[in-house]
Amino acid sequence: MKANLGTIDRSLRIVVGLVLIGLSLSGVIGWWGWIGLVPLATGIFRFCPLYRLLGIQTCNRC
Repeated sequence: MKANLGTIDRSLRIVVGLVLIGLSLSGVIGWWGWIGLVPLATGIFRFCPLYRLLGIQTCNRC
């Protein structure tokens, strides 16, 4: 898995993932907030399988 996420994209994914999980834990948005695990995982691993399929790369040095 070659990294295909840039710094800004990665940071936004991690923040969005954490916010969704936090809202789910607090009961605001219910169980579906656990979908935040997807952007959180892609942000942590710096790899998005969908970007790979579409040929998108936001990482400048990759």
